[in-house]
Amino acid sequence: MKISSIPKSGRKGSVVYFKGRYGYVVRQHVQPRDPHTPDQLEKRRNLVAVCNRWRTLTPDKREAWGIAAAEDDLVSETGKPVRLNGYNFFKRLNTRRADLGLPQFELPPAKPSFPGNPVAELVITNIGGTIRLKLRLTGQPTQYTLVQGPAPKGSAVRLVQKYPLLGLLPPPKDGWSDITELYIARYGVPKVNKAIWIRTCQHIDGWIDVPEVRRARVRAPTD
Repeated sequence: MKISSIPKSGRKGSVVYFKGRYGYVVRQHVQPRDPHTPDQLEKRRNLVAVCNRWRTLTPDKREAWGIAAAEDDLVSETGKPVRLNGYNFFKRLNTRRADLGLPQFELPPAKPSFPGNPVAELVITNIGGTIRLKLRLTGQPTQYTLVQGPAPKGSAVRLVQKYPLLGLLPPPKDGWSDITELYIARYGVPKVNKAIWIRTCQHIDGWIDVPEVRRARVRAPTD
């Protein structure tokens, strides 16, 4: 429960003071949940490696990252433009590369020109109880296309904020990319009437384009 409080901020004992929308408030401190999943641990190792790499750069290289950061905005995972300093620019691009098992850049790469995202539709079939998730493509995907998605949601859900990485878009066949194995490996077989949300974004040299979200519902099985 939040209550009005005197102007202050920070944690004291078991309570946390902060400025809210309608003034200063205080609430009980809740220890953040940290399940130490393999994905979390891998991302932390990658972040540490990238930060350590920055310390090895010469002043000229650090200056190059600062100049590049001042010239261009990055696109965040929510699709918003973000302006960073040189260090955070280096960290953002190279962490994205490290998460895909790619080598880091010592000098900033040129900003790429992205074609339109070719993922047009998410289609879920349920034939005889066998569920398949496929993405329909209208063109050839670029260097790398990230496939992201949360656990199955109720059909009434209209907004999803967190999209964990499921993997890279499998090579398409006849205009369709089958992501069934990617999804089931993370969440298991989805149940009937659950909504599946999939977000895709194209990745080139650590840059990503504006993510596209597709949604479909698992239907009852057909013959």
